[in-house]
Amino acid sequence: MFDAVSEAQRDAITVIVFIGTFFIAVGIGRFLKRRAGVPLGLFFRLFCLMLAFYAAIAVYGVHASWRNHVGAAVILLSTALVVALINRYVWDFYFEKKRQTAIPHFLREVVAGIIFLIVLLVVLSYGYHAEAQLKGLLAGSGVIAIVVGFAGQNLFSGIIGGIAIQINRPYKVGDWLQVGERFAEVMEINWRSTRLRTNDNIYLDIPNNEMVSHEIVNLHYPTEVHAMRVRVGVEYKNPPNVVKDALFRAAFTAKNVLAQPKIKVFLVDFADHAVIYEIKYYMGNHSRINETNDAVRTNVWYELKRQGITIPFPIRTLHVERKAVPAIQDDQAEALSILRGEPLFECLSDEQLDHLIKQARLNIFGRGEPVIQEGSPGDSMFVLLRGEANVFVSKNGSTIHVATLNSGDCFGEMSLLTGEPRSATVRADRDCYVMEIGKPTMAEVLQSEPGCLVQLSELLAQRKMETEGILKEATGTGEHVLKQRQYTATFLTRLRTFFQL
Repeated sequence: MFDAVSEAQRDAITVIVFIGTFFIAVGIGRFLKRRAGVPLGLFFRLFCLMLAFYAAIAVYGVHASWRNHVGAAVILLSTALVVALINRYVWDFYFEKKRQTAIPHFLREVVAGIIFLIVLLVVLSYGYHAEAQLKGLLAGSGVIAIVVGFAGQNLFSGIIGGIAIQINRPYKVGDWLQVGERFAEVMEINWRSTRLRTNDNIYLDIPNNEMVSHEIVNLHYPTEVHAMRVRVGVEYKNPPNVVKDALFRAAFTAKNVLAQPKIKVFLVDFADHAVIYEIKYYMGNHSRINETNDAVRTNVWYELKRQGITIPFPIRTLHVERKAVPAIQDDQAEALSILRGEPLFECLSDEQLDHLIKQARLNIFGRGEPVIQEGSPGDSMFVLLRGEANVFVSKNGSTIHVATLNSGDCFGEMSLLTGEPRSATVRADRDCYVMEIGKPTMAEVLQSEPGCLVQLSELLAQRKMETEGILKEATGTGEHVLKQRQYTATFLTRLRTFFQL
């Protein structure tokens, strides 16, 4: 019984000496490589393994002639040639060059270690077969202790999972993944785990065996363009097609939303208190998901507000809303003051201007939203009551900032009077409260005051000549008078045709 216990203790001591010697030698090598720049490679690791091997058998008490030791050393070192051939023709030529699959350095080391272990067992079995006492080390608890100490079950499964991920490449560094309910970016793939980072800068370290055993959605494969969905509920009284058009416009102008593939809006449910719609839009890099969803939802609120479409409160909530009549009257008075100073409306009386304003629509545009888009059709003008907006024009494929609009400015008159497409893009720099005067209202006023057509035609002709530089260069000349008459006649015809007068 004492001999059996002593044998087990000696096996355990031998295992400890083997593992301890190996890791101490490797640690010294890494220190020399990092601090002193000493280049150490595969041969140094073989040296560490042989040193550990000889230290272990010396502690165990194995005695053999120097020829046995030299032969064992030669055979162990010969594995370097086998590993080099595998690296060259298997990893480099077949996988990386032919199959375009990058093989991680860790996988190469694992295979090299397995080859060395096989050779080591062969040396122990045949080179030292005369030493009967060594059989206890090979077949007894010593080998089991080495296996258990070198890699536990979870660690080994993580290594296998890491090898599978590196070969199959279901994701790579920089990809955004959905793992369960979490969205995170791949920061590192090592031999044991995958490290991820969420949008909140929270780092996750997930073992590779868990990564390969769970369903993973790669949002960046085969490209980073992917669809996301946002839901919104509106009141039952609103026609679905009107709501869909409004939600489409809101998403189309949102930051980071791609024009292609095309945005889609679905009616997905009739809930207790609202009709539920779903906006499906496409975006690029998923790191911008928070600001993109924010932009979509913000634009939805402003667009629905402008269209008079209400996002309902839950039916269990009592909501009492009173119209702000005094505020509307203040806005109308302010708009009247602005239009009275606009030359285009000098021909109209206060009563006509008041009618024009009362029939106009009051809209609010959120920061970053386009109030009008260059090239789009239009038949209305705008009065900027509050806020600030920037004016942009496209030229040679570039967008140029040409002006800034402030409270009291008007824009879009040409589209209101002639139906011309918008000549510029006006984008809200901060929340803008605007009054929109449409063609039907303007037509009613002009029908009651047809004499305004001539005055409007002259003003439009003058503006066109100023834009073309003719007025400055040819004032008082026959060319100026001729151009003035031609442009006035042209605009008069267009006004009568546009307003059917």
